Parts: sequence; structure tokens; C-alpha cells
Amino acid sequence: MKKFKTQGYINGILAAISYGTNPLFALPMYKMGMNVNSVLFYRYLFAVIIYGAGLKLFKKTNFKLSGKEFISLFFTAVLFALSSVTLFSSFKYIDSGIACTILFIYPVIVALISTVFFNEKLSKTSVFAMIITLCGIFILNGGINGYLNPRGIFLVLLSALVYAIYIILVKNLNAIKHMKHDKLSFYVMLMGLSVFIVNLKFCTVLQPINDWRVLACALALAVFPTIISLETINIAIRLIGPTTTAILGALEPLTAIFFGVLCFGEILKTDNIIGISLIIFGVMLIILRDRFKHKA
Repeated sequence: MKKFKTQGYINGILAAISYGTNPLFALPMYKMGMNVNSVLFYRYLFAVIIYGAGLKLFKKTNFKLSGKEFISLFFTAVLFALSSVTLFSSFKYIDSGIACTILFIYPVIVALISTVFFNEKLSKTSVFAMIITLCGIFILNGGINGYLNPRGIFLVLLSALVYAIYIILVKNLNAIKHMKHDKLSFYVMLMGLSVFIVNLKFCTVLQPINDWRVLACALALAVFPTIISLETINIAIRLIGPTTTAILGALEPLTAIFFGVLCFGEILKTDNIIGISLIIFGVMLIILRDRFKHKA
């Protein structure tokens, strides 16, 4: 049991870090003239091709689905794709780092839904950890100072809600909760692609890739925040549950800050350092919780 918990924590952390690379590859594509739905279409398309080929060649995965599995998978895939659309759209209105920070209201939503509808016990440690991480995120965002575009805030909050529902359904839908995580991840990406096909009027307004830099960013989006993130989060949800996985997801804004400093020369301010410290403390509280229980 302890081994599985550790694997769950590792996968939850990897999921958060890899998902946090979204702006790193998406924003350069925007600057080169690509729109949101074209960016996401290529992200999901390349992810499906790369991941599907890997499953078929190396894991010999059986892709057969029952009717119930298809319906459940399609519904969850659409939710996952919509969370991407709303998050990526918010980058047009507010800073991507702020957007990725605000996104992490979703652990609270996950915890509330799990408690109210699925009778999941919410420990005092989890509540305290969520308060600490949310305070850290608030401080990281500069407190109440500054003006944020209401449309951008709405899009991020909507993304958080949809993403929280996706996490809950992966854990609780009978038709898919016992499905192998790699098969689940593949179909979430494949079926999620339908959202962007519809948004692009069945690809009649899809922007072509005419620059190697756009192609490189699209491939990176397919691998890091899509394949790796989706693979690891599905494992984490099953091993440590949706609430703990969601709280570990607070590491995503830390990833955005890391790349901001490393790649774009951003400077860390005092409130940034305080916020980062609180988030790390909250996440470590969750990771160490079960170890303390085990020793007791």
C-alpha cells in the first residue's frame, strides 16, 4: 500500500509539472499567428498519433470498447477538451502565469464535489493543506492589487470547474474507473479531438503549419502537457484519489514561474517567494500525511 501511495504522489507531481508547460509552448504559437482551436487541434492530433502508435507497437493494447465505455469516455473526453479550450482562451485576456495560478481553485471544487456527492472523507490535514496552498496562490498572484480582465477570469474559473468534474468522473464512473490508464488516456485525447474539429467548422478554417517552430511547439504540446500529463494524472487519481491529486496540482503555477525565470528573464519578488513557499509547504503536508499515519 505504501509503495502505491508513493507512486501516486510521484505521478501527481509529474502531472502538475508537465501540465504547467502549456504556456511555454502555446504562447509562441499565438505569437506566430495561430488561433486557439488550431493550436489545440494540432496538440491533440499529434498526441493521438504518437501515443496510439506507442500503445499498439509496444504494449499491444486492445482498443475495443463496449457501448457504455464509449459513452462514458466520450463525455469525459469532451470535458477535458473544453477545459483546454477555456484555459488556452484565457491566455488572450490575462497573463498565462496568472491564469495557471487562478486555475488551481479546482482542488477546492474537487474536494467539495467528492464530499457532497461521493461521501469522500475530507481530513483536517487536507483542509489545512488546501487553505495553505490557496493562500500561497493568492499571494503569488499579488494579492488584491492589479486589474484582471473579467472575461479572462471567467474562462479560467470555467476551466477549473470542468477540469474538476473530469477528475471526479474518471474516479467514479463505473464504465471506465477500472479501465487501464493508457487506454483511458488514448481515448480521452482521441475523442477530445472532436471538440476542436467542430470548433474549426470541420477543419475548413484550420490554420496550416508553415513554420518549423510552430511544428516543434505543437509536438512539444502533444508530448509534455498532453501525453505525459494525462498519463500520470490518471494513474495518480486511482492510487491516491482525486482530492490529493488535485492538491498536488498546485505545483503547476510553480512550473510556470520556473520557466518564466529560466526562459524569459522574469524576476522573483518577495510575494512570489512567500507564495511559492506556502504552496510547497501545503503540498508536502499532503505527501507526508500518510507516512505519519503509518508510523503512528
